[in-house]
Amino acid sequence: MTLAGAIRLALDSNPELRASSGRIDVAAGRAYQAKLWSNPELTLNAEDWPVNGGNGFSDAKQTVGLAQTFPYPGKKKLDRQIGVSGVRLSEAELSLRRVELVRDVKTAFYHVLAAERLVQVSGELVTVAESSAATARKRVAAGAAADQEQLRAEIPLEQARTELSGFQRELVTAHQTLALHLGRPDLSEAPVSGALAEAASPGLLDQGPEQWLPSHPSVVAVKASRAQAELALRRARLEPYPDVRMGVSGGRIGETGQSIIQLGFAVPLPIIDRSKGKKQEAQANARIAEADQMAVEQCLLRDWGTASKRFRTAVEQVTRYRERILPKANEALRLVQTGFEQGKFGFIDLLDTQRTTAEVRLAYQQKLLELNVARAELEALIVRNPAEATTIQPAQSQTKP
Repeated sequence: MTLAGAIRLALDSNPELRASSGRIDVAAGRAYQAKLWSNPELTLNAEDWPVNGGNGFSDAKQTVGLAQTFPYPGKKKLDRQIGVSGVRLSEAELSLRRVELVRDVKTAFYHVLAAERLVQVSGELVTVAESSAATARKRVAAGAAADQEQLRAEIPLEQARTELSGFQRELVTAHQTLALHLGRPDLSEAPVSGALAEAASPGLLDQGPEQWLPSHPSVVAVKASRAQAELALRRARLEPYPDVRMGVSGGRIGETGQSIIQLGFAVPLPIIDRSKGKKQEAQANARIAEADQMAVEQCLLRDWGTASKRFRTAVEQVTRYRERILPKANEALRLVQTGFEQGKFGFIDLLDTQRTTAEVRLAYQQKLLELNVARAELEALIVRNPAEATTIQPAQSQTKP
């Protein structure tokens, strides 16, 4: 499974993303329903029905008609606009969820790659430690070294085995996390292919917040929510104005057979309920939406500052490890191994140098993971079009330290 394939699979299978997509249909249905008027009413009336004497129902005044409620001007238009804004809000939330899902899949994928590399390096270190321990046992058995030399060699071996066991558990957890984001628990053991990037993506920090902040999916979503709250406030202000119910019916007077037409009007009187509570609620929601927009923008700026600083630090650390620390550690190990073979260094010196080199190699993998995770966070921030979130920057192949 490649990173690009994992992202495509997550976009197709993640249940949270499918739920967000379904909410668009819910909002669309609500918007369609909001623009419709209420159904007309069929009215059947029989009045002045004599109960003592006469011909009963035949003598009653009988009418058949229709009645319709006419909303106050502007109400249905705002209902329709609120419905449309609800669709836009659901679409913005889906876009945001897509961006977050791509970021989470990238992060989980990088953790799997790092965990696999750590297991590989740790396994190699166990092999080296086993060889060193075997050499120490031979030296002790031959009387060329004291017993403590064997003990000193077995301690790093046990440490290496313990670290390997821990990295193996981390690899299992990383696979499970990736499968969870994919929405495919059955792929918790699927192998992955790829390599952690060892260099910074060109131009990643060139786009400042002023370029991507207004169009970030989080800002778009909170703006849509604010627009909906403002429309709801305008609608609440119209709520006290009554809707008019009008009806027309026709029939006859039973006793005389005379045809008649009746007209009726009904207007609610806003005496008891003036929708004061609805207006108060709508005003509060509008203020909340405004505050939410400010909070989201501030959080994005904070995240940008944290992620960009984390990215720069990771780039510097990876570069320092690759260009200075790793070469020095490898060279030191080579010199000590050569000197040990020539009798210039003792076995303990060799063990210490091997251990130091191992720690450097493991730390380098951690720094690579930090670099790639920080890059994924920055890519999720600077994305403008949600489709861009699925774009994968090619990773440079990792050199084996």
